[in-house]
Amino acid sequence: MTDEDSGVRTAAEARDPAADGAFGIPFGVGAAEALRIAQRRDRLLAALTLTAGIGLVIALPFALKAGAEFFLPLTTALVIAVALVPVLEWLERRGLPSPLASLLCILVFLIAVNIAIAAILVPATDFFRLLPTRLDRIQHNLAPLLDLYSSLEKYVNRTLRQVASTPIRQPATAGVAAPGSILEVAATSAPAVIVQFLFGTLIVFFFLSGWTGMRRQTITGRTSFDGAMATARVIQDVVDDVSAYLGTITVINVILGVVTGTALWAIGMPYPAMWGGVVALLNYIPYFGPVIGAFLLALGGLMTFSDIWMALLPPALMYGLHLVEANAITPFVVGHRLTISPLLILISLSFWGWVWGTLGALLAVPLLIILQTVLGAAGKPDIAGFLFEHGTLVQQRGRNRGKSEQRETGG
Repeated sequence: MTDEDSGVRTAAEARDPAADGAFGIPFGVGAAEALRIAQRRDRLLAALTLTAGIGLVIALPFALKAGAEFFLPLTTALVIAVALVPVLEWLERRGLPSPLASLLCILVFLIAVNIAIAAILVPATDFFRLLPTRLDRIQHNLAPLLDLYSSLEKYVNRTLRQVASTPIRQPATAGVAAPGSILEVAATSAPAVIVQFLFGTLIVFFFLSGWTGMRRQTITGRTSFDGAMATARVIQDVVDDVSAYLGTITVINVILGVVTGTALWAIGMPYPAMWGGVVALLNYIPYFGPVIGAFLLALGGLMTFSDIWMALLPPALMYGLHLVEANAITPFVVGHRLTISPLLILISLSFWGWVWGTLGALLAVPLLIILQTVLGAAGKPDIAGFLFEHGTLVQQRGRNRGKSEQRETGG
């Protein structure tokens, strides 16, 4: 068979009416026209998909914010469950059945949370109950700073002096027993909080107890070996990254809290264990958490010490230790595998903080890790390529170039 015969037969097959009808192309349409129709149809479907995706992205934050009573405990429980998967698998390898191992994981986690909340909440209730009686000391400590900046910010400082010179009424301090555990906190909270807590606990239990079977079913349900391996890799990467981040950051934050509490104890700051717990908890929130911790420590220092520079020493110590941790220890321990763009962290913090408040800010980085891992395996949508590389802009530029070439050749 010659090349010419092959070319003729290929062209005939391209114009085969049966083949055209099989692909949804009108009968009698040539290969070039059929290709243009297929490209136009794909372009339309891609545009519809992009429009629907943009609408979903715009509507999703408002849906999450409006349904926070459902989505917040659900998301929190799923993140906690994913972080506890390595512990579950370790217990299962030692012969424990999945339900018993899941129950043990939940009990250990709740005990740790109960101890942390009791260590922070009980002293904090006693300490900040003294705030109305310590306002005169805070005013006395702030007076030199107000005098220092009086020449620069006259209007602001005049307002602050007016606030500082306002007579202080000593409120009647009623004896209120501080809650001693997370159960007492839940009992004194709104019923919705109790329901959300129980809902999240059940989500964690059922997720962990069915984790092994659910993962096996997800992998074996793929139609191809490559798809099964890719699914298994994504699941394992999500578990490894989230558990590694939360586990490593938890250890670092606990050490930071212990060191900070010890330093505060050395300078005579009351309730050093409480302040260490506050610093450890707020350090889960990148950038903003340490700033809030320093502000609270400054307030505590102003309530405790009578000298302004001594009052500012606790936040200075805390922030100095945080800078060492954030710039030397954490990058060295975490490494490059879990390195995330600071811009993405700020966007995630702003988004989840706006949607769910403080808990959303605590979940911002784990959710960003999950999303980054899934998109890294599935592929990121190339919106710029869709708009500029294969769209009407490229085609229009090609047509303009063709017209200019025709004018240059006189065609």
